[in-house]
Parts: sequence; C-alpha cells; structure tokens
Amino acid sequence: MCGIVGYIGESPAAPILLDGLSKLEYRGYDSAGIAVYDGEKIQVQKAIGRLKVLSELTHDGAKMPGAAGIGHTRWATHGAPTNNNAHPHFNGDESIAVVHNGIIENYQKLKKYLEGKGYQFVSDTDTEVVAHLLDYYYKGDPIETITKVMHRVEGSYALGIMFKAHPGILYAVRKDSPLIVGHGKDGNLIASDVPAVLKYTRNVYFIQNEEIAVLSEEAISFFNVDGEEIIKEPSTIDWDINAAEKGGYEHFMLKEMYEQPQTVRDTLNPRIKEGAIVIEELGMSDEEIRGIGRIHIVACGSAYHTGVTAKYVFEGMARIPVDVDLASEFRYRNPILADNDLVIIISQSGETADSLAALREAKNRGVKTLGIVNVVGSSIAREADKVMYTWAGPEIAVATTKAYSAQLIAEYLLAIKFAQVRGEITEQDVRAYLKDLQKLPEQIEMLLGNKGKIQHFANRYISAKDVFFVGRGLDHAISMEGSLKLKEISYIHSEAYAAGELKHGTISLIEEGTLVAAVLTQEELYKKTISNIVELTSRGAFVLAVTNTGNTEIEKAADYVIYIPQTNRWFTNSLAIIPLQLFSYYVSVGKGCDVDKPRNLAKSVTVE
Repeated sequence: MCGIVGYIGESPAAPILLDGLSKLEYRGYDSAGIAVYDGEKIQVQKAIGRLKVLSELTHDGAKMPGAAGIGHTRWATHGAPTNNNAHPHFNGDESIAVVHNGIIENYQKLKKYLEGKGYQFVSDTDTEVVAHLLDYYYKGDPIETITKVMHRVEGSYALGIMFKAHPGILYAVRKDSPLIVGHGKDGNLIASDVPAVLKYTRNVYFIQNEEIAVLSEEAISFFNVDGEEIIKEPSTIDWDINAAEKGGYEHFMLKEMYEQPQTVRDTLNPRIKEGAIVIEELGMSDEEIRGIGRIHIVACGSAYHTGVTAKYVFEGMARIPVDVDLASEFRYRNPILADNDLVIIISQSGETADSLAALREAKNRGVKTLGIVNVVGSSIAREADKVMYTWAGPEIAVATTKAYSAQLIAEYLLAIKFAQVRGEITEQDVRAYLKDLQKLPEQIEMLLGNKGKIQHFANRYISAKDVFFVGRGLDHAISMEGSLKLKEISYIHSEAYAAGELKHGTISLIEEGTLVAAVLTQEELYKKTISNIVELTSRGAFVLAVTNTGNTEIEKAADYVIYIPQTNRWFTNSLAIIPLQLFSYYVSVGKGCDVDKPRNLAKSVTVE
C-alpha cells in the first residue's frame, strides 16, 4: 500500500509532487522519493522516514528544478525501508523511472528471467522488475512497451512512468490499484487518491483496469491494453478542499471525529423524502428486495465491524438471514451462494483489494452485488451491480471514525427500507425509526462535547498493557470496533469478546487492575452483562461501562460509567462508539503516538 503522484505542466514539479505526497502520506510513510526531469536527466531524491525528511533534503523541492516528475510515499511490502528500496526505481542507465502502488506477484520469476539477460538489481523490491522490464521491451514506442509489460506482469499495480527519451510526457497505468488523472489549468496530474489533486483541479478521470494514461502539459489521452486509444469522460469532484486539511485540529483523527455529526446528516438527509426512504442510486425494485433469500456482508477491518452490526439489524428488523465474512476469507471458504442472495461489499475507499476480489467472486457466480462505498468512481462502485454512497468526504487519518459512522447509517437505512418493502414493519414504525435517526447528529455532538471527562479517564490508562472490551449482541459489535481503535493507534494489546464467552477461558487473563470496557446498550441484556461485570470485578478488573441514560443499576457493578442518550436499540452503535473513539484517541495522544499515522498501518489496503 503506497501513494503515487505525478505532474507535468508549466510550474516547478517538485513542490507540487511533495504537496501531493503530503495528502497521500496516510497511504504509506516509511520512505518517500521523487524523480524530476531537469532538461538533461531524470534527477532522483529519496529519504527514509516521513515525508518531511524528503522535503528538508530538497528544500521543499527548490533543489530539484524541472516541470515534469513523479513521486512516491511507501508502505513496505518487499524489502525493508532503505534508500535502495525506496521509489522511484530506475532501469540500468537511469533513462526510465517508475513509481508503483501494488504488488507484482510474479516478480521472482521475472527477476530471474531478467538476471539471465544480464540485468542487475539493486533493491529487494518487486517494483524494480517493472523498470528493467520496461527497458527490456523499449524500442522507441512507450505505449507499445507498456502494453508488453502489462501482458507479462501479474498482480496489482498503479504505475507512474517517465522516459528520458520522451521528456514532455508522463505515462500512467493501473490494474486493481487506485489511480486518477487530474486535468488542471497549469498542467496535468496523476495520483492514487483525490486529496492529492484537489488543490490544483476538480476535474478528474477515473482510470479503469488495464488502461493507460498519457499526459503532456496540454493534453491527456487514454489507451487500452492493446494500445488502442479510448475516450473517457471527466468527473467533477465536489469535496470541500478544506476537508483534506486539519483545519486547526491537532490531528486529522480528532477533526474527523468532530465531523461525524455532519457526516451522519449528509448520509442520512438526502435519503429521507416526505417521511420515506429514497435511495435513488440503489436502483433496486421492490420485487428485487422481496426476492432476497440471504444477505452476505463482506468487508475488512472497521467496515467488517459495521457489517456485524448490520447482521443484527437486518435479521432483527427485516427478518433476512445474514452472513458476515471477512473479505480476506470469503473466497477461500468456497461460500454457498444462491441465485436470490445479495452480496453487500462495504469499503471506505472502494479499492480494498480483498473486498474487490470478493465482489468479483460473487459476480462470477452470478449473484447480485451491492457496494457501500465512500469514493465515487472507485473500483467497487463501478463493478458492483448496485451502489450506495456514504457521503463522508475525504478521510485522512488511518484509523477510521467518520467513515465508520457513515457506513452504519447506510446500513440502517437499507435495513429499514428492506423491512418495510418486505412487510416486516409498518409505516408508523418507519416514521419512528427515522425520527430517532435524525436525532443522532445532535446526540453525537453532545457526546463529543463530553471529551474532557473521557480525556481525564484516558490519562489514567496510558501505561495499560492489556485492555478487554466486552458486550452482548450489538454491544459485542461495538466492542470489536472499540478494541480495534485502541490497539491500532495506541499499540496497547486489546481484545473484544462476547461477554458470555469470558468464562470459557479468557477470564483467566483478568488480574488486579486490568481495564475492561463493558458496553451495555441492549436493555434486554442488561442483567446478563451486569452478571459478567461482577465476575470481572471480583477478580480485580476495573470496569468502564458505556450504557444508556437511565441504566443506573450499572453503577453498583462498574467502577466508571459513561452514559449515552436514549435511541432505538438498533442504532445504539452510532452513539456508544463515540466515547470509545475518544478514549482511544486520548490514550494514544498521552503516550505520544502518531495518531494519524500508526506504525505498520496504511489507510486503504490495496494489496492482499
């Protein structure tokens, strides 16, 4: 998982490349590099560590003149973070430079072949194979060269390529890794994601699989894998450019937590018209909805956790059986899919490799697919039969918050829609559900306003070694996300368990002072979970409880209680997650961790 940028135009390239990489650093930050054509040769500068090191080495780009270049920020997959392994990579005489996001799966075979032809490798990366393979096939025509390479390499890639022999042109190509092309007034750009180009243009082309883009200062053209020119229509990005900036907040994660009320409104309000749910882009008829036999929800990470929530909501409200699969496991368990099943793929980026592979597996089996994604024009949005967008805007912090909240809202709306169409709920039920949903933004704002109390509590647990999150039913789904938030940004070991399972082994890990976060938002399960809490405290655990206002009985069992406002039982995840997000954030800040860029992680995992 890496980020690539490219620019060709009237302005100095290096400062634009560095600025673009700064918007992509969430995609990788163990090393970075840029290559700029200075009129005579392709100059390269690389640096280990964060992008600021590269910026300092190049004096913010001033030391690298030239109006055409490519750049890369890396998250290591092949080879440790070193100067040799950092991108861009060259061919032998440094006449071809390449940056790459993805994985070349057959690179070992290709490397052995090229070494037999006399090529020498200086890095441990799979990407260097591409640079040498381009050199091997180059006979003067870059398009012909690139198409030959595309036929040889296997895996996923988004490539930015410069040929010294063609100094006024940049080349880009993609397969299963995200890539966009931006058309600006003063030049043209390539990038892995929209935030990198927002400062320069809102007119972008979404490159599809096995397409090649050719950029000059004035023009952009596109070709297929056979070298035939194709026509593409641009899209206009309507994101607020400030959405990709910190806006005075210390971290993107904090800013994005505070954007959750608006994110919920933006995802919810356009779908409620005259008291009814209208999801225009969904395009599913009532007959199709009534015909669904089973739903398969497939996702990774936090999106998977929203899927676990959605299982309870769909089954409880719409009475549709639901399976929830980790995308990385879905294909390999040979799932049983019926013709009338619906596979829902959830992904913020719409480019998650495992989720995209699961989508394609479902489509290959002839099953209807629905993508819930945040990025318009992304691979999942294009390839799924139906799509529903979460209007969260750009999310920069690696640890998701607002995209998670938007996905929950989308799933609630779908469940209500399906339940009503299938006759499981009445119009009166729908009005009641929508009334509670429309209260959520204000309720989330109230919880965010209580950050001082949570920050004070978090400061007590900066040195914690182990934290357990427990709950039953929907509360277990919340616990899973709370645990992930804590471990991914604070590096504290944490686990989530269904509360009733503690006595089957895990309770042996509880000792004096162990912090347990217990979630109790399902009224019918209060007493059961309180019994589990008593089992924990009797063994020395310190219990933080997150529960509904009015559940004062919990104060007899838990050591510290955070109350959330009353809402419909199906929607409590949207509220209970807020204090857990804040807790994780303030523990991480207190430990001095890099909240937005946690070690070993990247925002959108576009490799398997």
